[in-house]
Amino acid sequence: MDWTRTIDAYCERTDAGYWSEPVNAVTNAAFLIAAFVMWRRTRGAGLPLAGVLVVILAAIGVGSFLFHTHATVWAAMADVVPIGLFILVYLFAANRHFWQMPLWLALAATAAFVPYAMLLTPLFRALPVFEVSAFYWPVPLLILGHAAALSRRAPATARGLALGAGILVASLVFRSLDESLCAATGGLGTHFLWHVLNGLMLGWMIEVYRRHMAADAGAAAPVAAR
Repeated sequence: MDWTRTIDAYCERTDAGYWSEPVNAVTNAAFLIAAFVMWRRTRGAGLPLAGVLVVILAAIGVGSFLFHTHATVWAAMADVVPIGLFILVYLFAANRHFWQMPLWLALAATAAFVPYAMLLTPLFRALPVFEVSAFYWPVPLLILGHAAALSRRAPATARGLALGAGILVASLVFRSLDESLCAATGGLGTHFLWHVLNGLMLGWMIEVYRRHMAADAGAAAPVAAR
């Protein structure tokens, strides 16, 4: 594999220059801002998985910035690997704490995301518009599935997950329409809105986890005091 091969995949990019995608590059600040906000909200809360998610969220911003400036194969890996890690770590946190699975089952359920994504990605790839973001579309479906299943057990968490899925769907629509709306947007495209909304969504998902854990701790406190 040629790790230095250049990639031109977005409307805004017109050449191989470092700043050929200035808006796409700068809007990665959304991930860093979200990471900073959630670091402030989760520090000292005794939530190590939330801390890991915050670090990965910041890494997503850095990796995406590298991709939209260098636009090479190695930079693309720096972009997608943190996103994959965030999905897996969040799934593990959900399995462990939303569903209170034992460690072995939480790990197995998290690993099941791989065949799940491998099964659904080709289906989305066969659909017009959806094929651009085929790998990502199984994610909001999974989040909505968790939300529906949690609606009675943890309704506030379920509502939070549903909102997160809705934001993700909106961000994926903008990611998918980037090239189609290139001319209509004067060569700007819509990929930058994927960054803004996805940064908001990932930060919100950490907040949903934080609130769930805080609610659990609050419910357990009266019992412990008896």
